[in-house]
Amino acid sequence: MLTLTIDGRVVNATNGQSVLQVARQAGIYVPSLCAHPDLTPLGTCGLCIVEIEGLPDSVPSCLTPADEGMMVRTCTPQVDQSRRNSLELILSRHPHACLICSKRATEQCNPHHLVEQGETLRPCAICPSDKHCELQRIADFIGIKEINIPMSYRIAPVETGHPLFDRDPSLCVVCGRCVKICQEVRGVKAIDFVHGQDGTIVGVAPVSGNSLKDSGCKFCGACVEVCPTGALRDKGGLGEDREATLVPCRFACPAGVDIPRYILSMAEGRFTEATAIIRENLPFPSVLGRVCSHPCEMVCRRGQVNESVAICSLKRYAAEHGDRLRQQSKHALPTGRRVAIVGSGPCGLTAAYHLAKLGHQVTVFEAMPEPGGMMRLGIPAYRLPRDVLRGEIEEIQRVGFDIKTETRIDSVDTLFKDGYEAVLVAPGAHKGVRMGIKGENSPGVLEGVCFLREVALGREVSLGKKVAVVGGGNVAVDAARSALRLGAEQVNVLYRRTRAEMPASAEEIEEALREGVNIDFLVAPVSVTSTESGRINLICVRMKLGKKWDAQGRRRPEPIEGSEFSLELDTVIAAIGQEPQIPDGFGLPIRDKLVEADPVTFATSRPGVFAGGDGVIGPASVIQAIAAGKGAASSIDKYLGGDGIVDVTLATTAPDPWLGPDSDFASWPRSRTPLLPVEQRLASFAEVELGFDQKQAIQEAKRCLRCHLRLRITPAVGSVL
Repeated sequence: MLTLTIDGRVVNATNGQSVLQVARQAGIYVPSLCAHPDLTPLGTCGLCIVEIEGLPDSVPSCLTPADEGMMVRTCTPQVDQSRRNSLELILSRHPHACLICSKRATEQCNPHHLVEQGETLRPCAICPSDKHCELQRIADFIGIKEINIPMSYRIAPVETGHPLFDRDPSLCVVCGRCVKICQEVRGVKAIDFVHGQDGTIVGVAPVSGNSLKDSGCKFCGACVEVCPTGALRDKGGLGEDREATLVPCRFACPAGVDIPRYILSMAEGRFTEATAIIRENLPFPSVLGRVCSHPCEMVCRRGQVNESVAICSLKRYAAEHGDRLRQQSKHALPTGRRVAIVGSGPCGLTAAYHLAKLGHQVTVFEAMPEPGGMMRLGIPAYRLPRDVLRGEIEEIQRVGFDIKTETRIDSVDTLFKDGYEAVLVAPGAHKGVRMGIKGENSPGVLEGVCFLREVALGREVSLGKKVAVVGGGNVAVDAARSALRLGAEQVNVLYRRTRAEMPASAEEIEEALREGVNIDFLVAPVSVTSTESGRINLICVRMKLGKKWDAQGRRRPEPIEGSEFSLELDTVIAAIGQEPQIPDGFGLPIRDKLVEADPVTFATSRPGVFAGGDGVIGPASVIQAIAAGKGAASSIDKYLGGDGIVDVTLATTAPDPWLGPDSDFASWPRSRTPLLPVEQRLASFAEVELGFDQKQAIQEAKRCLRCHLRLRITPAVGSVL
């Protein structure tokens, strides 16, 4: 431990610290552009100079080691003048209008000040909305209002062609921070100082090619984070929620899974740790690794470079190859409080999992012979094998809750009389929506969800050779693919809009087409009649997209007059939607056939009764139902006197900021999940997606941009994040 005096204050320091580090540690502001807390200093900006007693000249504090008994002065007339001279030189090469314009003295910095560019004007981006310019802070501190040396800057076009960020060369002061963090901290070495006739600039490393993609840039954003002037800035800014913008995958996950953390673990081969991270927030990693709607992939920043990371498939691999880590699953002491859950779908089981871990005594009531809800009865086995689902349910039951199957609950009051103190109503949407056309009750017309349920329960379903499925969602596509596996020779999906509006997942549509399903777009059924031979005559009409829009932002389809035609079929499967069936005995308020519940707390108007999942929001994805179950568990725990904390963060390896060089990183393609050959699929309900092998999983995880590492960069002194 060392003791020195700065501006009359006695401060402590440790061996190896620079005077600048000691001053900042003590809360004494010393301006600097080239120095950053996470980087070795260059000492080139000339702004951090100080006077030290016993030395004849001022010295750069970033390069001067602290020493015992040192007497330092950070503000003297000589130091101030020297800093002013250095800043004038920097500003003479920088479009600095908003630093010294008349408005700066009286108004708060406005990022839309204009900079002259010949006879035109353009917005100045010195202080982008996501952070203030450190150069402004320094100009304010030094108090410079004008410069007395000739201006030598040139306005260069803003480079907008890079993924994720823009570069304004005019604003670069060649402080070197971006170069040093790319080389020293990330180890990528994609950018460097480039020396030319017009002086030194920052650019693509000379040996790396002509573009950032060629240079091996990993688009981690570290260079943007440390830039002090806005020469590098995020496309579109960072908005109000900086963290959500920088790590969108994590915030897009309804269940709040820490996606970057588990993918990093997988990239380093730590699959058990990856599994533990996933299970912090959700109990169905193997299921979701197969059927998740993966909203995280839709916002993955890697997608702006080439293709998003296969996050869903990586979750599946982690779940199948990492140890369960039950010994690390924290369990609260028994509370003695009893909770009843009606419905064993993803919402109900997730709530049971979290509530049991919080120490409550939980019983799940399920009307069907097996638990799982729509996961068991609505998703075909070729997408979600039954042994996988059973294994996941058995695993989460180990935390200690009961499931009573073939037990229908028709009254909430009965549950309260039996001693339960809180009830979660979590029914699935098991009832199909009728088409609303003449003759739809004819023999041979089936509801999509009923058809899939019969198949899932192993009951015999006779379809005939020619089948039409009406609808465009995942249920319709699942029904069509299942019909082929049951022996139908021709299956047509009839959808009243175009493929662009089709709500089914793109992957499922592609596989349906590959298996031989035909999709007729802009077609709608009109009526059903029976033929003399006992078959079905389905009258249809051609449609067009009109000018009016529906609530989902889609153009409404309109029938084309005189375009009617008929299809002779053996079976029609109506899959245009589904809805829950809420018993009247529950005594719950119903609106549009859905239970009314608070969207945040999941509480209903009845004390102690909560509701979530499809019964509240209508047919939704598995991940949305899991998120609802997690939220409901938190609210129920609070209702029973707990703190409502259901997330448990396990200790994991701290992330290494070093990424290392990979010259072709930007072009690494997304790994494709191996699929069962088409000729082998239709003979059974065997799983189609076969999953990654270890090499694929690690390689795909390495494609991640490590966006979360940017949040671990120390904020620079003088910036306001």
